[in-house]
Amino acid sequence: MKVSHALLGGLAGACAITILHQVIKNKDEEEAPRMDLLGMESITKLLNKVGVEVPNDDKLYYITMAGDVVSNTLYYSLAGVGEKKTWFKGPLLGLAAGLGAVFLPKPLGLNEKHSNKTKETQLLSVLYYFAGGVISSAVVKLLNMETDKGVKGKLNNAKDWLTA
Repeated sequence: MKVSHALLGGLAGACAITILHQVIKNKDEEEAPRMDLLGMESITKLLNKVGVEVPNDDKLYYITMAGDVVSNTLYYSLAGVGEKKTWFKGPLLGLAAGLGAVFLPKPLGLNEKHSNKTKETQLLSVLYYFAGGVISSAVVKLLNMETDKGVKGKLNNAKDWLTA
């Protein structure tokens, strides 16, 4: 396992999720999950708890986006840890994150409508994170194949690629 491959895979998954959130929220304001608002609410609660002044909405939004990319990068990089089951770990991590996005806001005292407004919102929340896990695994696998001289060239055979 190369740490750089794991981190690049995690970054790819994190960027994919962020892009999905931003594009879909701009196209479908009614049903789209609003993880940005959930993140802003979380940071506001945390800053209030520790007695730090909450920045204005624009600055808070950018802090939230940066925090999302960094934390999701680190989270999804776990798909690249170890030599085996990368294809299993990424989607499983994504599924866990998506279910957490749906089921954890209420127990954490956050506004659950950002990820639970409708059944479509819930499904999209889970699918975004699942997609991030799949993308993370794919990038890690591709990077590992490029550097592993014994496996190089197996992209032509899907079965070999999936089991490499």
